[in-house]
Amino acid sequence: MNDEAPDVNEPSEAGAADESSTNVEPVAVPILAPTEASRALEAIIMVSDQPADPALLAQLIELSPIKVEEILVGLAESYENEGRGFRLVKVAGGWRYQSHEDCDAYVERYVISGQSARLSAAALETLAIVAYKQPLSRAQVAAIRGVNVDGVMRTLQQRGYIEETGKDTGPGQASLFGTTSQFLERLGLNSLSELPSLGDFIPDVDIVEKLEQGLRFDVDDVPAESHEQPAEETSVEDAGESPGPE
Repeated sequence: MNDEAPDVNEPSEAGAADESSTNVEPVAVPILAPTEASRALEAIIMVSDQPADPALLAQLIELSPIKVEEILVGLAESYENEGRGFRLVKVAGGWRYQSHEDCDAYVERYVISGQSARLSAAALETLAIVAYKQPLSRAQVAAIRGVNVDGVMRTLQQRGYIEETGKDTGPGQASLFGTTSQFLERLGLNSLSELPSLGDFIPDVDIVEKLEQGLRFDVDDVPAESHEQPAEETSVEDAGESPGPE
């Protein structure tokens, strides 16, 4: 008979199919190519109304935060090398697009004066005190400025530049205030450590000494003719006579 017994060592077709079905590998999540990742990051940051968090960007495009930072730094350098009118900068812990400072004159022409409310000198002074001395209370700010700051502090809080960060542990538990991420964003800073040092605004000892010398008034330095009376008037007054015709 030509019928041969099947080889028990050879798996049957059905068994092979069953084995292949049980070893199905999970579908891998597609990884974006560098160019596609760059385009995706550009699109996300473009539509973001606030600085885009690198950690969130990494989750959205499914790359590591370190890789996302590398791509964004590369994009920022490429924009700068190409001389674009905009920049990709890291402010307030996130990334956003800003107009290049070289184009400020053209941007100012476009912006209509009066549409954007400017902060007063008092508000800017108060904001600077909070930025450098935070956290501090309204009373502490008022002590530094020497005037009541309740209205100015409310304005800065409504604009989103300062916020309540805690309570003072002393009597009364006054509210303590500090700057917000919007403050950093508007100033183009990534952190408060990038604020210029107060020492940069204090003149050197030599300059202060020269200013003091320039403000001193010494009678001996005044020319004699500026405080001496004419000889003719002195002689008449000393004689006690009134001038008469010769």
